[in-house]
Amino acid sequence: MRRTFRRALAVAAGTLSIGLAATACSPSNPDSQAGGGSGGSADRITIGTTADVLNYNPLVGNSRTDTWVTNLMYPRLMSMGMDGVRSPYLASKWEYLDGGRKAKVTLRDDFTWSDGEKVTADDVAFTIDAVAKEKIGVVAGLISSYQKSTVISPTEIEFQLSQVDGTFLENVGFWMPVVPEHVFSKVGSVQKFANDSDWVSAGPYKLTTVERGQRYVLERMENFPLVEGGPKTKEVVFRVFPDVNTEALALRNGDVDLIANALPPPLAKTLEGDSKLKLVKVPSLGWAHMQYNTARKPLDRLEVRQALAAAVDYEAIRRVALQGKAVSSNSSVLTPTLKQWQDPSAKEYAHDPAKAKSLLTGAGFSDGNGDGLFDGLSLRMIYDQADPNISKWAQLVRDSSKEAGIEIKLEGLERNTYVEKYTARDYDIYAGSWAIMENPPANLALAFKCKGFINYANACDPELDALIDQARTQLDQAAQKAPIQQAAKIITDKVYDNVLYVEEFTIAHSAEWSNFLVQPSELLSIVNPVSVAQATKG
Repeated sequence: MRRTFRRALAVAAGTLSIGLAATACSPSNPDSQAGGGSGGSADRITIGTTADVLNYNPLVGNSRTDTWVTNLMYPRLMSMGMDGVRSPYLASKWEYLDGGRKAKVTLRDDFTWSDGEKVTADDVAFTIDAVAKEKIGVVAGLISSYQKSTVISPTEIEFQLSQVDGTFLENVGFWMPVVPEHVFSKVGSVQKFANDSDWVSAGPYKLTTVERGQRYVLERMENFPLVEGGPKTKEVVFRVFPDVNTEALALRNGDVDLIANALPPPLAKTLEGDSKLKLVKVPSLGWAHMQYNTARKPLDRLEVRQALAAAVDYEAIRRVALQGKAVSSNSSVLTPTLKQWQDPSAKEYAHDPAKAKSLLTGAGFSDGNGDGLFDGLSLRMIYDQADPNISKWAQLVRDSSKEAGIEIKLEGLERNTYVEKYTARDYDIYAGSWAIMENPPANLALAFKCKGFINYANACDPELDALIDQARTQLDQAAQKAPIQQAAKIITDKVYDNVLYVEEFTIAHSAEWSNFLVQPSELLSIVNPVSVAQATKG
């Protein structure tokens, strides 16, 4: 087994070296045209990304580049600290009223859209009504208790809820970008609005130039109130690169100032000694995991899921595939990042091939032909082949499962096909990761309640549902904690989710730049609005 791990690591390192050497011969340079966009200027920060913007509508877009770009234009009510706790952004105050059947938000009065219109409670009311009416994205699932809004004043809004929901304010506060009513109300269906030109921004920057496959240019909005004196840098340019190795070469050459996406652990190690660069550690608010499709035989049987969990070598995954840049979550969905929710009694599944075999034998499986594999236990695991971490550990899972007598056939897929497969629940095992799962009562409802919006494991457990519902009806975290910890224990015990690790992301930028604000998750990291707006060079 260990020889297999070392061989996988050697192959990964060799591929990385070849990639850097190859890109050194012919680096992409989309900024050779008029208008610039390369690193080097104190008036411009150039950020590398590996994907184009897929959707400019902040309520619909869900790729990383979509989020990084639209976050610079559309404010949210709340921001987030390193432990996932909400902090003010557009909202200055929030509270529950009427025993939790109403919620109230008070806004700052100094946010202005780039066309001169003030940002007001009418914008918030319009946005949430559009999300609820058109059932737009995950946000719609997070605000299922919402009934209607009442605008009290330009800076005050009340929300009527259908039931007590102690997750509502945090959900709407962090997850819902606020869009300008005077623009989006004219387009018919908000969900179908492309928003691909003539942008109106209330963030620190506004998108002005798009060259697909090349770059996205945003210009400074002088009146952004969350940074004293306004944004420090005149222009933000997102440059698109074919892969992270090319990004790293551009960063070393001074062609970009920052790489937005997290570095794969092997690449991060190669950059550690470069004095021209600074590496920033960013905790994840999500986790990497495998989910077993409980609607399919034999994965509907607890013994099979328990055997699969015992077949995984968790420490080897973190050591080899993640190069040590990850920590255990103790097989719990309450991760170490969210210390206020953690259950100290949680323990990681033990890697125990013998136990896996015993469980399967007890469940009636046998190896009739003596090939070392249980008959009728060949499972298909899908994953995004473009994800370097998962591509590595998927092989380790396959190999360790074989030692336990379980055949896992890997199916690395192109991103769009992969998304289609898991959203349709068309798989035996799904290997992936959650980017942000920062509010357990709300997140567990989405991911594990019967018919939850992102319940890809098809879990349906009345006891689990009841505990999640109990937590959601509490208005303070202290009252939510006990039922949520009980719910998390059920998820672990019944293997509705096999949490492998919580990653520590590495973000790289030029050492010439400073004053970034670090926030948790790859989606926020140092490419969040306040961070980019207050960053300075020199």
